[in-house]
Amino acid sequence: MARDVFYLVSDNYQLIERMKSFCHAQGVTCEVYAPQEWEKKMNGQSLSTGQAPVQQGATVIPFPGTQTSHSNVGVGGVKTINELESVAIENAIFEFNGNLTEAAKALGIGRATLYRKVKQYNIDPSEARKKRAA
Repeated sequence: MARDVFYLVSDNYQLIERMKSFCHAQGVTCEVYAPQEWEKKMNGQSLSTGQAPVQQGATVIPFPGTQTSHSNVGVGGVKTINELESVAIENAIFEFNGNLTEAAKALGIGRATLYRKVKQYNIDPSEARKKRAA
């Protein structure tokens, strides 16, 4: 039986926490490595930028807030306004460590509107607050 795993190589704590939260919501295991640990695991192969080919059968999950190049957009690759709005709200909440009042100000919407949309999109602001406490 196949197991979905996402490998993240980063020293950026905020990115690591966001990715762990995203993977958990998708039901995907997230393994995190520092760049030095990854090179050791990969027998000295260094990291490179760009997109390397994935193994056959692998599925690439887009990370919230990332831009998809036109070459990667296939049929059904267009995001709806609701999907874009949900991502913007999640990003703002994480940016302000779960403070919904500040996130609403940054988004240019009222606090009550943000609370309604958080409920509508099933966004959990406590994840961002946990990151702040850690």
